Parts: sequence; C-alpha cells; structure tokens
Amino acid sequence: MKINTETYQLIDKGRFGMLSLGVGIVGLALSTAGYFADARQFFHSYLVSFAFWTSIGLGGLFFTLLHHMVGATWSIVLRRLSESVMMALPMMFVFFLPLLFGMHDLYHWSDHDAVEHDPILQGKAGYLNTPFFVVRTVVYFGIWFVLAWLLHRYSLQQDRGEDTSKRMLTVSAPGMILFALTSTYAAFDWLMSLEPHWYSTIYGVWFFAGGLLTFLCFTAVLAMLLRSRGVLGETIKVDHYHDLGRLMFAFLIFWAYISFSQYFLIWYANIPEETVYYLKRWTGSWQDVSLLLVFGYLMIPWLALIPRATKRHLPTLGIIAAWLIAMHWMDLYWAVMPNLHSEGFSPSWLDAVTLLGIGGIFLWYMFLHLSRHPLVPVKDPNLGGSLNHVIH
Repeated sequence: MKINTETYQLIDKGRFGMLSLGVGIVGLALSTAGYFADARQFFHSYLVSFAFWTSIGLGGLFFTLLHHMVGATWSIVLRRLSESVMMALPMMFVFFLPLLFGMHDLYHWSDHDAVEHDPILQGKAGYLNTPFFVVRTVVYFGIWFVLAWLLHRYSLQQDRGEDTSKRMLTVSAPGMILFALTSTYAAFDWLMSLEPHWYSTIYGVWFFAGGLLTFLCFTAVLAMLLRSRGVLGETIKVDHYHDLGRLMFAFLIFWAYISFSQYFLIWYANIPEETVYYLKRWTGSWQDVSLLLVFGYLMIPWLALIPRATKRHLPTLGIIAAWLIAMHWMDLYWAVMPNLHSEGFSPSWLDAVTLLGIGGIFLWYMFLHLSRHPLVPVKDPNLGGSLNHVIH
C-alpha cells in the first residue's frame, strides 16, 4: 500500500478491501447455512453482530458531528477515517432486513397471541408493534444516512477548495440532537425490547457509550494498520494516538458509570419486575460473563490506560484497543443471549460467522470509501495545525 505524499491519495489500494470482502462473503454464506440449521440461534447471533457493527458506524458519525461542532483542530487528520466509518451505515440498513424474518424468534411482543394474554404487552402495543418498529428503523437509518452523506459531501467539496466549514457546522448542530434521539430509540427497539417487561431510561446512553468507545479503539487500530503499511505514519503522530488513548480512557469510565448507575438503581429499588434482568444474568455461567465484564471491560483496561506511557506506546495501546473491541462485543452478547440461553453462557459457531460476515462487508465498504478520496482533508484551513498537533 502506497500513498501520494502530496495529495494523500492511495496509489496502491492494497488487499485489505478485497480480503474483507472475501471474508464477508464466506461468513454470510456460512451464516445462511446456519439459519437453516438453527433459526433461533442464527437470529440472536445475527442481532449481536448487527448491533456491534452498527454501533461502530454510529460512533464514527458522532465523532464527525462533534469534530465540526467544537471546531477541533487536532482531530482533522483522523476525520477522513471517521467519515469512512460513518459512510458504512447505509450498508447496515441492508443487514437489518434479515432481522424482519426473525421477529417472532427475537421479540416476544411481535407474537399476537402472546400480546392477547399479557396485560403489560397490551399496554405497550401502541409502540411495540411490527409495522411501527419497521417504520422507526427506516427513519433512524434515513436520518443517519442524510447526516453522513451531507458531512461527507461537504468534506469532499472542501478538498476542491470550497469553504464548507460553516455548512458542516450547520448540519452538525441539529444533527447532534437527531443523533441522540435516534440512537437512543434504536437501542430501545433493537435490544431493550427483547425483554419487553423490563425497561431502563439510560439504556440508550449505555449503547452509545459502548459504541463510541469501540469506535475510538477501532480508529486507533485502523490508523496503526495503515501506519504498518507505510501510510499516514508521519501524519498521525504519537500525540494523536495519545489523544485517542485519553478519549478511550474517558469513555471507558463513562461506559462504566452508566452501566453501574443502571445496575445500582435497579438493585437499590429491589422491584421484582426490574431485578429480573440482572437475576437472569447472574444465573449459571452468565455470572462468569458478568464478572468478566467488570474486570475485563473495566478494571484491567482502566488500570492499563492510566499511565501516560501506555497511551504513547503504540503496540501496547493497540493491544488494549483490540481487547476493548472484543469486550464491547461481549457486552452486547451479554445483553442479548440470556434471552435464548437462560441457563448459562452457550457460545455457537454462528456467533463467529455472523460477526465475520457482516464485519467483512462493513470493512470492505469502509475501505472502498477510504481509497476513493484523500486520506486527510487536504484543503482544510486548519490542517497544518493538526499536522503539528495543535490542541483546540
């Protein structure tokens, strides 16, 4: 993989995109076979994988919105990476469509007979019904696509010498409000409604926090991958990785705060219809997964990210970032799978092939966008400050 140092345009596209496409096709083919072997397991594994990759795409959209809102300088060299990640969100709408065939396998409230005999579901039927569920999802992806498309379009216009900074800010300010609402309700619909008798008002924030943290880790790993191929090695400096590490540390604490707040308030109130969510995840081997999240997702990475040296030593930071990405997947798995395997943790080969199938196509589409345009916004008026790591 080679890059034109004047235009920041890839000369040799490399094999990452095609390799990702190959992995995705094989993964989806095996996933299809898994559907015929065990439909319920397939849909639950598929939902975890879908939520995982969508959360990374949403993290890229949020990072780009925030970058323009605050007028950041240091992150300009990372902006094209975040734009490429967010531009994969329309592909995730395509991956949402198979979930429509698994509504009855996933969502108890979609069963008409179950609703007729359940007063709680009857009270929620105005919101939890299949047609409205589908309409809401179309609206979510429509808003995300419009925001991502506008920001990416203005970014490319900036590459051609147009001053689009105000236009990107104009999109980002209301876009942030729309993002907060849509990502929250998407988490309610896709994940929280798996257990329709239970609810949490901060569930959407939990989903957002984990997704943004994982995007930051994903960006660090992606930048290191490009660096290992001689791309952007002198552009994305150690100071930029240090900043990514600090943000990883901050949002790790934020994720932990939201997760603990949700648990603590439910434990303190001790209301049976609320505590059932955590009781189910403290049953059998799910107890071990819960402890893994406490120590593996919080305590160990938290301790590892405290030293300044850790955030500036790229191999160590890369290992921590990759570990946190894996822990985010486990967190989503812990949120979904007890509804299928209430007796305990029961991994399936479908967990892996659906993750690789969706992820391979996601990465292929991301690399496709990344290779078509300069890897940094070359005409951004503050690019020099970002190259020199001006903190603003």
